[in-house]
Amino acid sequence: MTDLNLGSFKLQPQRVSGGYMHKMYCLETTTGKYAIKLLNPAIMKRPDVFRNYQRAERLERVLQENKMPIVPAMEINGRKMQCIENQYYYVFPWVEGRALHWDEIKKEHCKIAGELLAKIHKIEQFEKPFVRDEICIDWGAYIATANTECPEIADKLNSCREILYACQKEFNMALKKIPAVTCINNGDMDSKNILWVDGNPFIIDLECLDYGNPFWDMYQLALSWSGYVLCSIDFELLKAFIVSYHEEYGNVQVDWETLYGSGFGWLEWLEYNIKRALMIECTDEEERQMGISEVHETIHRIVYYHSIKEKLLQNLTTIFC
Repeated sequence: MTDLNLGSFKLQPQRVSGGYMHKMYCLETTTGKYAIKLLNPAIMKRPDVFRNYQRAERLERVLQENKMPIVPAMEINGRKMQCIENQYYYVFPWVEGRALHWDEIKKEHCKIAGELLAKIHKIEQFEKPFVRDEICIDWGAYIATANTECPEIADKLNSCREILYACQKEFNMALKKIPAVTCINNGDMDSKNILWVDGNPFIIDLECLDYGNPFWDMYQLALSWSGYVLCSIDFELLKAFIVSYHEEYGNVQVDWETLYGSGFGWLEWLEYNIKRALMIECTDEEERQMGISEVHETIHRIVYYHSIKEKLLQNLTTIFC
């Protein structure tokens, strides 16, 4: 703690809930109260991981300069990312706020979140194509490995095999039709990553900041705030988010059917959790069990979303009528 200039411990660090990839702790010292995020060692072995984090840190500073309500990582000894004995981590000031559970979200929350996202998108914009890799996942290979290495997920994956390939194809088709606009994106700004303090939002967990397409980002988060995660989209919440975004951002001319395909981005989260369940990208049994659980939850969401295409598009096309 001496190297970080945070004082000495008043209490032992306490594990806090939340976070599906990294581990969070609350730390109380003689200088204050802090949140410590221990970055997943398996993630830190990925190619380009440090370049991605550096870009996110730079964009975090841009948001801070533009007075966005964020909780940025602290700079200590001239850097945000810290490391002790090969464990990388970030330190944040502790915020006495509360994230909403998925079933607590109301229209007013969607309106605030939609407006806030539009303000982020307006900070920097470029007229250039949306560049993103296609999803090319060999589901058959994962199923074959799961049959012997993790039977807990094998049957579920196998029963949804054709749907997974169909959804992957639809996602990749959507990539080719997205308008040529690029801006700062925060694709992880769902309800778990906004703390509410006296009715005011503060965005946390900004490590996913990157450049991307505003409408792609808007649509993903509109789905999230309206109930996609619960497999029960509330179309009034969806409308509230999108209309609020539109009022702040300006004219939103999009092809909803194209954006529908982008909603299958959950396939990448599914693959990551398959890797955790199979101990391919995993550090301990606790994480493996989380991977198994998330495989089942994520497949459920993908199948649900696949099943509501017609009803969803009908609602989307009437939003601005």
